[in-house]
Amino acid sequence: MIGRITGTLVELTPPTVCIQTGGLGYEIDVPMSTLYKLPAVGQTVSLHTHLAIREDAHVLYGFASAPERSAFRALIKVTGIGARTALAVLSGLSVEDLADAVDRQESGRLVKVPGIGKKTAERLLLELRDKLTPLAGASRADGAPIAGGDSDVLNALQALGYSAAEARRATATLPEGLNVSESIRQALKALSRG
Repeated sequence: MIGRITGTLVELTPPTVCIQTGGLGYEIDVPMSTLYKLPAVGQTVSLHTHLAIREDAHVLYGFASAPERSAFRALIKVTGIGARTALAVLSGLSVEDLADAVDRQESGRLVKVPGIGKKTAERLLLELRDKLTPLAGASRADGAPIAGGDSDVLNALQALGYSAAEARRATATLPEGLNVSESIRQALKALSRG
């Protein structure tokens, strides 16, 4: 599996970019969200990649961040969603917006993406439930980003069977500066109180 490519951006023909590294030029399909973050042609770029192997082609997909690639991988596992549709979703919604739409079960935000109808949106909401929130670089209730240790707490709470929304609510109340084990202990107390 090719997981990451770093090299010189030599060609930009949306939605495909060409990155040259080690004497080879890799054509990589990217969502518009990644395309907007790319440097000028001739500059060094690094993309997280996903290699799709089909009978007729090997296709590389590139992403500006690991959460974006993880969201893509979650999307293509949904019944009836191919790579092109997954790229369209990530072009129309950020990972955070997608995770929020799934968390709130808002199909209206998904149907605004070209190629996503009402039934497909409902399928996405159903099959992606509790799969995207840890990927999104979630934020606290007050809008502040959750630190790396807090994402460990979120993952631990979800592993214990709490939903992503419950885990986020519990971590939003935690004081700053706690280690991971103390954070988990206090979050569990908060969850048990309801």
